[in-house]
Amino acid sequence: MIFYLINIPMELINYTIEEAHKGLAAKEFSAQELAEAYLDKIEKENDKIFAYLSTSRDLAVEQAEAVDKKIKKGEKIGLLAGIPLAIKDIIMIDGLKCTAASKMLENYVAPYDATVIKKLKSQDAVFLGKTNLDEFAMGSSNENSAFGVVHNPIDLERVPGGSSGGSAAAVAANQCVAALGTDTGGSIRLPACFCGLVGLKPTYGAVSRYGAIAYASSLDQIGPLAKTVEDAQIVFDAIKGSDPMDGTSVDSLQASIKKSKYRVGVPKEYFIKGMDPEVETLIRKKISEFEKQGNEVVEISLPHTEYALACYYIIVSSEASANLARFDGIRYGFSSRPAKDLAGIYLESRGQGFGAEVRRKIMLGTYVLSAGYYDAYYVRGQKVRTLIKQDFDRAFEDVDAIIAPVSPTLPFKIGANTDDPLQMYLADIFTISINLAGVPSLAVPCGYAKGLPVGLQVIGKHFDEATLFEVGKAMQN
Repeated sequence: MIFYLINIPMELINYTIEEAHKGLAAKEFSAQELAEAYLDKIEKENDKIFAYLSTSRDLAVEQAEAVDKKIKKGEKIGLLAGIPLAIKDIIMIDGLKCTAASKMLENYVAPYDATVIKKLKSQDAVFLGKTNLDEFAMGSSNENSAFGVVHNPIDLERVPGGSSGGSAAAVAANQCVAALGTDTGGSIRLPACFCGLVGLKPTYGAVSRYGAIAYASSLDQIGPLAKTVEDAQIVFDAIKGSDPMDGTSVDSLQASIKKSKYRVGVPKEYFIKGMDPEVETLIRKKISEFEKQGNEVVEISLPHTEYALACYYIIVSSEASANLARFDGIRYGFSSRPAKDLAGIYLESRGQGFGAEVRRKIMLGTYVLSAGYYDAYYVRGQKVRTLIKQDFDRAFEDVDAIIAPVSPTLPFKIGANTDDPLQMYLADIFTISINLAGVPSLAVPCGYAKGLPVGLQVIGKHFDEATLFEVGKAMQN
């Protein structure tokens, strides 16, 4: 079932960031008109797509009016001034709900701004609302939200990818210009791939995580979803940089050095048996086109890729178990009462407040971290993680970037994998190694098969997002 846009003037809902900026600066329309057009579109369409958990009309109009006043005074505005953005509902905006799509935080109101939100506010961006996601960012399809499934705007019967599926669906349906998501094992890149968008998972540490509800602290990263590589770069430039509130964030980005040609590697382990042949054909075609532009393409090996999935789920479940221990029904969040004793409050609150996938991760992580199993599983998983990182380090001694698929399949139908967690986990088979290694990756569209989008990812050296953007633009063009 193909979804068609409703009748709203396309000139106000089909812009890239650069196009909207030019229109605002030239006074072709006001920031308030732009925001209202998107808000009206969300209101009319959200019951079909359910990309948004909540909208913030009052805040958006207030922010837009402030930009209009600056324009009226003749002040120069930045690229993001007046640009309507959507924010994944795991990132805090002061005074707005931040639910993480969980019953546990259904009524939680953020008491402060995340660092990325502060940076975007300083750029005069406009926040339309908070987008749907897999509960606590745990999922690959956006079917795990406690409040409802997100539908892919390209085909409403299919998933948009997860966990940042709401953000991706909002951009793809022209319900915002760009959006923020988070990526722990592919949660920006897979939705970008499934919705025909550009999505960036930055280098671990390139963007502050302060104010984002933690899933797996050594893997989580905030990044943009956008219509073009240029737009993704604009948002990334606004949110990057070190932050005293996040000790893992640093200022180590490499300077932009544009080359006449690039040497890129294609890992043989990423083109596997069982991969959709139409997906492989489109990706190889795009790589061939890139090579015809004068770039060099070589086959490389990332030999420990086969261990990445098991390694990832040991580490991510362990960190999730530790991070979610704070949600106990006492300090904040959902609380089940009455109960006979304190232990009863804990058990009932967590049992009822968390969904099935979150409970699965907590139980697995608690088991892995328990006495007698810590060394056998968690410590061994960390050792394998080091080997995976070393694979990338060795590869980057010989190439500028690596090109690989994002997903082995086309967007699947809603409900197709919900009864088979392992099959669902395999959707991230090409993305999780990047998070384990901490390197950046940019998802770029590369065509359509059976009317559905296919994407590839450009993987780079630590803090070398500049090269990703250049290669991504060449791929895009």
